Formats: sequence, structure tokens, C-alpha cells
Amino acid sequence: MVLNVIKISRVSPSTNSATPLVLPLTFFDLLWLKLNPIERVTFYKLTDLSHYSFFSTILPKLERSFSQVLSHFLPLSGHLRWNPQDPKPYVVVFPQDTVSLTVAETDTDFSRVSSKELRLETELRFLIPELEISSDSTSLLALQITLFPNQGFSIGFTTHHVIMDGKTALNFHNTWAHLCKYGTIPQDLDLPLVLDRKVINVPARLESKILQLLQDDKDDARTLKAPPAKDIEDVVRVTLELSQENIKKLKERAKNGSTRSDLYLSTFVVTYAYVLTCVIKARGGSVDRPVRFMYAADFRNRLDPPVPLTYFGNCVLPIDFYGYKAKTFLGDDGFVNGVEILSGSVRGLGSPSFESIWEVYEEGTRTMRLGTQVLTVTGSNHFGIYGFDFGWGRPVHTEIMSLYQNDEFSMSARRDDIGGVEIGVCLKKCEMDVFRGLFLGEMGLSMVS
Repeated sequence: MVLNVIKISRVSPSTNSATPLVLPLTFFDLLWLKLNPIERVTFYKLTDLSHYSFFSTILPKLERSFSQVLSHFLPLSGHLRWNPQDPKPYVVVFPQDTVSLTVAETDTDFSRVSSKELRLETELRFLIPELEISSDSTSLLALQITLFPNQGFSIGFTTHHVIMDGKTALNFHNTWAHLCKYGTIPQDLDLPLVLDRKVINVPARLESKILQLLQDDKDDARTLKAPPAKDIEDVVRVTLELSQENIKKLKERAKNGSTRSDLYLSTFVVTYAYVLTCVIKARGGSVDRPVRFMYAADFRNRLDPPVPLTYFGNCVLPIDFYGYKAKTFLGDDGFVNGVEILSGSVRGLGSPSFESIWEVYEEGTRTMRLGTQVLTVTGSNHFGIYGFDFGWGRPVHTEIMSLYQNDEFSMSARRDDIGGVEIGVCLKKCEMDVFRGLFLGEMGLSMVS
């Protein structure tokens, strides 16, 4: 694969404040401070895409609309900073701040890298830009647009999680696509977005606790640099799918295998439980090894008072499950055990206090032992990620590229199947071979096209 970088430019918001904008990090922002950046690449297929049409029409429209959308999502053009005298980092946006945009061209086979089939992680890394990171400062967003002549183009994003969660990111992508295609802001987006951090009503003591948790036993506690990258030479990724009929079979299996009559059998619950058990079985090793798994819950409507829907930032909290051993999920009842655990959690989200949910996460983090198998889901089957039409059709595929670095798998709605689910998985080759066999064969599920 050859990547030819055409240019690296700086895109500024089309309108900007004359004075700096400073945003303190909230409790919800600090939760993600040490996470590796979120990386996504989205593919658009255009078989008649010439150099001329790309550089004369498509790229200018993307650049112009990107500048316009930044003026509505202004914090994305700023930086995260942590000065030595400050107890916590903050986001600052200066009038001259810009976002890095890389424009490149490649002769790589578009149909292969944009497919859902098994591919090496290294085959896609070159489509993702890097943030500008130092120990006390980091950019929050970087963009790369890559041309595949006569095949299509891709848009790669790298975003620091402290600036926004999935719901805010979805608003940003939808708004940019709508601006590019129609030249207007979507009618369902109320502007301006709420930037006031005072709408996050969380006890101040929790913020102190999370800052302490971040600093415990770490020499580099105050650095903004990401954790050391994992080796990806033997890492592969695949996107597997469950049809609406597959989901129905999983729900029936859970219902028939459990003695509980109050199971909350949502698509999210049965999909997560199925992936969880397959990943744990694929790892091998001691049946007594500790297992920890999580999902993120939106707390916009769970705080008092509720957070405005137009709030820009983070408002999700990890729901943590720890203290389990692999053997809980390895036997014939492993899937049902996973369903029961997740079902009880999702059904009861409104019952535990906000603080008690945080305390579970805090304890799980403090007590996590070396060798613990960790799995987190990112994305949601309720997010319409295939709706990002910039004017040249919906994407043929989209990948979250940060899965392996953050011990995650991705979940989203299928592109062309209402009720179906896409699952993105990234594992070492030896584990992936076992995982795929389990995923497709354990319940007789067939590959869906």
C-alpha cells in the first residue's frame, strides 16, 4: 500500500469568537482522560471518481462545510491543556485555533479495505490521522480525507474522548454531512449548542475522587500523552453481522435457558452477551482468570435537573462488571449467564444512585489485577452511523479503528437491515480464528450478506 500525502492544511471555523473560550472538564469528561483517542474511518464508494472531480468538486465542498460546522462545534478546534499549577486539565479555544486536515491519495484496493472481511489491522492504519500530543497539550480533532482514484474516498477521524461522547459525535457528523449536501443546518439541531458546564450537576467530591484515581501509583499521572500503543503486527479485524432473525434466535435461547421470568431481552443485551462469551472462549487460558466488562450509559436524563439535549460534551458513565471469572461464561450456560447479568443491569439503571454506580467503577479500577481480561462495547445499535450522506450517497462501510487499543468491540445498526446489528471485532490472529468459528457456528448462525 502506498499513501501519497497531497497536502496538510489547517481548517479554521468559518466564524470564531474574538476572545478565548475556556471550558473546564467535568466529571464525565475526566472519566476518559487516559483513554486512547477514538479513531474512525468511513468509506464512500464512487467508481467514476476521477482526480478532476475529486479535487474540483468533492474536496472543496468537504473543506468548506467542515469549516462551517466547526463554527457550530467550536470546542473541536481547540486544545486540551494541563498547566503545572492547575489541579485538572481544561479545554481552551483561541481565535486563531485550527484543525489539521490531511489530504492523501492511495493505490490500495478500496473494495478490500472497505469490506467487512478479515483484514490485517496494519492494512487500514494509514487512513487515520494523528492528534498533536505533548505531555501538557493535545489537539482534540484531526481529519484525513483519502482518495482512491476511480474507486471512492474515505474520511478518517481521530478525536480525544474528553471533548465529546457518542451522542455529541453523532450530532457533529450528521450536521457536517447535512451542511455539505444541502448547505444548511439540520432542522432538528437546536443552536447554539449548550457549552455551559454548570448544567452537569454532579457532587464536587466525585471530581476529586476521579482525579485521585487517575493519579494513584502513576509516575506520569499528569501527562496528556496516550498510553503506550499495543503491538498490532499480528492483529486482525472483522465485521460480523446478526440479522433480525439471528437476534430473535438469541432471545429465544436466553429465554429457554434461564429460570428468570423478568429478563430484559433487548437487542443490545443479547448481542453483548453473545460477543462476550465468544471472546472469552476464544482467549483460552485459565478458567479462573478474572474478567471485567463494561458499557457506557447516557445520563442526560438521569441527572437532576436533566441535561439539555443540546449539551456539547460528555454525559456517559461506564457501567462496570468485575469480580467474575472466565468459567462463568465458558460452559453451556455461559451465554445465559451473560444475558442475566446484563439484563439486570440495563433494567435497573434507573434504580441505583449515580454515586453508587460510580463507586462500582472506582472499585473495579482500583482492584483490577494483572491478567484481567477486559472487554468494553463502543457505539450503539441505536446510532444511525450509515446516515452520513455528504451528497455522494451513504457510506458503504465504517470502522472504529481504536478497538484493539481500548479493549473494545463495536456495535451498530446494520446498513441495510432494520433490526440487524453489525459487530466490529479486533483480535490477535490466533484468537480471531477461534472467535469467528464460535460466533458463526456455536448456534448455527449463518453468514449474512
